[in-house]
Amino acid sequence: MVNSSTARLDSIFHALSDPTRRSILRAVSNREKTVGEIAKPYRVSLAAVSKHLKVLESANLIHREKRGSFQVVRLNAQALRTAEEWLSYYEKFWNRSLDALQTYFEGEKK
Repeated sequence: MVNSSTARLDSIFHALSDPTRRSILRAVSNREKTVGEIAKPYRVSLAAVSKHLKVLESANLIHREKRGSFQVVRLNAQALRTAEEWLSYYEKFWNRSLDALQTYFEGEKK
């Protein structure tokens, strides 16, 4: 059985697995942008960019808002906290492992 926090984490990592979606997140991290502004640097259709935005939105990584005839997209950085918390467990593991490796090499020098 998959609980809601696992499903949320899966959704976030799925969204982050694509380089175009990661690039879109980076682009909207500086300031909110219209869908047209987001699509401009990519050699894909507006429909393809819209599909990427739907994946990011379903992972709660972005917010879309309609303003007149435009859709404005902004980053929801708080949603990345879930992934960061999961990764921090492994950061502790790697820090311990790298510290042990450093200690080993320092012992070899003596």
